[in-house]
Amino acid sequence: MILIYSPSSNPRLQYICRFIFAEQFGVTYNLTTHAESFSTHDGAKINYSDETLAGTIFQLRPHGLLSEADVRTQPIDCFEINGQKAFFATAGDYPFDIFSAAFYLISRYEEYLPHDLDMYGRYAHENSLAFREGFLKLPLVNIWLQQFAKSLTEKFGSLKFRWPEYKFQPTYDIDMAWSFKNKGIFRNLGGFFKKPSLNRLTVLTGMQKDPYDCYDELDRLHAAYKLDPVYFFLVATTNSAYDKNISPYAHPMWQLIKRHAKKYSIGLHPSWKSDSKLPAIEKEKKILETAAKTAVVFSRQHYIKFAAPTTFANLWDAGIREEFSMGYGSINGFRASTASSYFWYDLQTEKITQLRIHPFCFMDANSHFEQKFSLAETTAELQYYAGICKQVNGTFISIFHNNILGSDPAFTGWWEMYEAFIAQAQR
Repeated sequence: MILIYSPSSNPRLQYICRFIFAEQFGVTYNLTTHAESFSTHDGAKINYSDETLAGTIFQLRPHGLLSEADVRTQPIDCFEINGQKAFFATAGDYPFDIFSAAFYLISRYEEYLPHDLDMYGRYAHENSLAFREGFLKLPLVNIWLQQFAKSLTEKFGSLKFRWPEYKFQPTYDIDMAWSFKNKGIFRNLGGFFKKPSLNRLTVLTGMQKDPYDCYDELDRLHAAYKLDPVYFFLVATTNSAYDKNISPYAHPMWQLIKRHAKKYSIGLHPSWKSDSKLPAIEKEKKILETAAKTAVVFSRQHYIKFAAPTTFANLWDAGIREEFSMGYGSINGFRASTASSYFWYDLQTEKITQLRIHPFCFMDANSHFEQKFSLAETTAELQYYAGICKQVNGTFISIFHNNILGSDPAFTGWWEMYEAFIAQAQR
């Protein structure tokens, strides 16, 4: 058991200690504000204070962020330790306050500060410390914790850690279930006159499979490699520039949802129009639950559009318990600098919530549309993120779309690339 001393305890400190010691290190720990009981403790102990205490202790001097109860611009000067960036430098047995630095990153502290928005009204990734300092492609918090654990075992040789196991979690966003099928005569006529296509005609006459329909192929892939994917369905009841799905009330769409819910976990993909509006989210969630005949507790924002704390608070109130939006819709990488899930900390109310955040680091649309990567570059990127997640005992969550994995000529080679990746992803 590790005993941690701090002159005072507060939600921020309690939160980050639970994440580090219970969820990542897998060790028993206690947090105490009593210096005397700390000094007499026989075992590993961390003095998280500026006080000088007797005995064999690990001194970690606080930066001050965790004792605050507001959100304000923090002066951050990055430096290198063990070949990696770090900040909040302090003295003691460790060169920086890893508690405060990890909290800053995974709480998304900087997203509560005034910031620029991108063209879709989202937090622009260029604002982030990770992007500016060049560590966006790294699960830096996990790397820090591996190094921190090593320092602790050097001080206390009897410490044993039970790290989480690496996991690959495939997920899919079903924004447009079909390209031509099941869209009705008027949408297809309009589409044909706008862009005449022989492909459309062969699909509608039953001579060819819809180019976005790769559901059977994905089923076979998941069965072959014993994967447990999550499918997120867009169920907007009206179309818009960004909500182009088939009506969830249409029989084929209803059946598609029902079919997947029987085999897999499914989640809500809140529409662009819902835009963090609680009644709209509740309506769409109810539609999905009715079609699926099961409770829906998973969610990922359409276009990865969210704003802390409003979006997460509304999702919780709507009954969402597992959230999968923590990443960027403009570039691949680790938005919260971690490859591990964690509970959302609401900085506005200074409360530890039970909403579990599942960060992703790779999305096919980012590689193709935003980063303009070739198929070879995308393959290398996909393998890199899987590899780095494995190195830190994290969870590699990927996002793919059925339209990209289908037979659309614009994405030739993508299915073959993905199938080859799946074959080795669990190793």
